[in-house]
Amino acid sequence: MSDSHYRRLPESDGFQFFESSIGTASNWDSSIQHGSPPLALLTKTIEELYTDRPELRVGRLLLDILGAIPVAPVKVRAWVERPGARITMAVAEMRAVEGSDRVLARVSAWLLAASDTADAATDRYPPLVEGAASADAHGWMGAPGYLDTVSWRRQQTAPGEPAVSWMSPLVPLVDSEPLTDLQRLAMVVDSANGVGAALDPDRFVFMNTDTAVHLHRAPRGNDFALRARGSIGPDGIGVTTAEIFDRHGFIGTSAQTLLVQRVP
Repeated sequence: MSDSHYRRLPESDGFQFFESSIGTASNWDSSIQHGSPPLALLTKTIEELYTDRPELRVGRLLLDILGAIPVAPVKVRAWVERPGARITMAVAEMRAVEGSDRVLARVSAWLLAASDTADAATDRYPPLVEGAASADAHGWMGAPGYLDTVSWRRQQTAPGEPAVSWMSPLVPLVDSEPLTDLQRLAMVVDSANGVGAALDPDRFVFMNTDTAVHLHRAPRGNDFALRARGSIGPDGIGVTTAEIFDRHGFIGTSAQTLLVQRVP
């Protein structure tokens, strides 16, 4: 297992540079990155823009994967796209250091001013309680890379019900730098597609092009449950949706668009 997903390199020309470890590698192809590490790194870059504005909280994260992200050095930067006192949008992007300079991944985040609405708070679902884990955590057992850096505890569910997995990051994101709870969630939430897999990965490839996360409550802790279900259309396009929980209850939802292809 790698020590962290990324190792920090010297900054240059307004970009932060990072070496990508094997711990970022996708279960589909070990030469490209899984979506969760880039989502977490770009989320971290966005949060660093707002260290002096603690009244703002992320209500939505949207990752768009614009190209294959190599397990290689990358550079990232973030900026405020839409400033505001109560509502603001920030954007972060990732590019490869070598080869083409095009954007490989982009995260946009809506940040909103928090206020006291405790007397009006509602949860759509009751909290989930973790039970005994299944022996088969997922359909990619033995795949090296990102899956080795996450604790993946698949729960026993009845036939026809959405799949549920409790997940926790096992390594830091960048060297030994501290993590926020939002970054911890970002390190696992892109895995909803694998949790809710509706197809056999030995017969089909179903890679997500994006991950949209909506959070009505700030995540807390290091353990998160994804209750996910995939839907596959008749023309090679699918969608995975998930409900997201921490130890204290339901915190939000995610959705992913899937490209579905048969394995040759």
